Amino acid sequence: SMPPEILLKIFSYLDALSLLSVGCVNKLFYDLANDNGIWLKIYSSCLQPKKTIWKMKSEQTEAVPLGYAALHDKKPGYWKKEYILKQTAAVKTRLMQLVKPLDPYTGLPFKNKEAVKVSGLSWIIVLKDKNGKEHVIEKAKLSFKDTSVTILWYSTNWPCLDVVSTLKLFGVTPLLPDLNKPPNKNGPHRRSLIAEYHLANLTEGSIAVGVDNLVQLFSLNPGLLVGIWKEKNEIAFVMVSLHYHQLLERSILGSATVQYAPPPNKPVLDDIDPEYGLHGYSLHLDMHGRSCTYLCGTFKNLFCRKGDIANGYLRLTVVSLKNYRKHLPLTGTLGLSWETDVFKGNVKDCYVMNLTLLDEIGKPFWCFSAPVYMELSSKTSGLYDYMGHIYTTDYADSEGKVHVKLIWLEETKEYVIVSLVLYVSTKKVNNWYGTTY
Repeated sequence: SMPPEILLKIFSYLDALSLLSVGCVNKLFYDLANDNGIWLKIYSSCLQPKKTIWKMKSEQTEAVPLGYAALHDKKPGYWKKEYILKQTAAVKTRLMQLVKPLDPYTGLPFKNKEAVKVSGLSWIIVLKDKNGKEHVIEKAKLSFKDTSVTILWYSTNWPCLDVVSTLKLFGVTPLLPDLNKPPNKNGPHRRSLIAEYHLANLTEGSIAVGVDNLVQLFSLNPGLLVGIWKEKNEIAFVMVSLHYHQLLERSILGSATVQYAPPPNKPVLDDIDPEYGLHGYSLHLDMHGRSCTYLCGTFKNLFCRKGDIANGYLRLTVVSLKNYRKHLPLTGTLGLSWETDVFKGNVKDCYVMNLTLLDEIGKPFWCFSAPVYMELSSKTSGLYDYMGHIYTTDYADSEGKVHVKLIWLEETKEYVIVSLVLYVSTKKVNNWYGTTY
């Protein structure tokens, strides 16, 4: 029952975050909280030099002429949008400064954890059932690695697996982040769609990664792992692995409905020749089980000759079966750890693979982080120096394939990588360089 003029006067004393919050109460409050006069004053104050702000008194600040055109020629909410754009642009500039320095080994920014903290970035998943109802799962545990972050969600209120249709992964950032304060969980936020997964017929339409006494694991690209209780056939947890190369862009620059699409690569003048193939590539590979690392290595000067191009792929041999000196032992017993509020477990012969392939000028060419598993290929090894079971790990997406061959050495209780080959899609290479292979 309070007159709008009085409410408007009260709103004029609020800061930007409070105005955004009060605008969610009802339609009247929303309209009043969009007042251009209030927002232009907030917008102007954030642009004034600090020295000027300190010299001005509060009475003088209110007497500053706002300009008829600035107020009445603009639609309601114009200066609110301008203020939000200005503030988010300042944070993005700060983030770009943080991610500029590159690690000489991975070729990727090494201040990713600091950038995530500055942005106030978090992640949520939204499960949508067949009736259209959405279930938001916010509570998550993070595990940071050199080139990726692994996010684990578990809840006691998962919807029944039989009625779930899709899962959406969002990056969530404060609408008005403050670089000097920790993010306010109850303040206004914006969502950026990272990926959408279809979970209908999950057990038939996805890859079975592994199983232990309590759960079964199913994998969907990109980087999604769903744990299903064996007894109840219901969701136990959801785990997502995100590579840093796509992390900030997809988590911040997309909208709530449309995923962020990176700009096309601009190739530099080089001696790339379809008759010759690729050269000067480098690979950074990280294999881990959430809490422990099994292998972390960098491989330089990878190349592909014309004879290595076949069936729509260019082959890059990282570890050769014949070169015993470059065979790689893995540290520890491979397994993927998981947990919920009550139970914990470890699924053997599963791990997360982080791959970063850089082109000849050190630009990220193909990057992913995904759960993979080992499969028994043969019980005996035909290699002279090894006696043990042979296992393989395979990964494939639209940009390429990875094939890893390992041997289990019973005497030393360790796995050894005896072959590691990348198959890069010719379509990916052609789009990257604007050429034809």
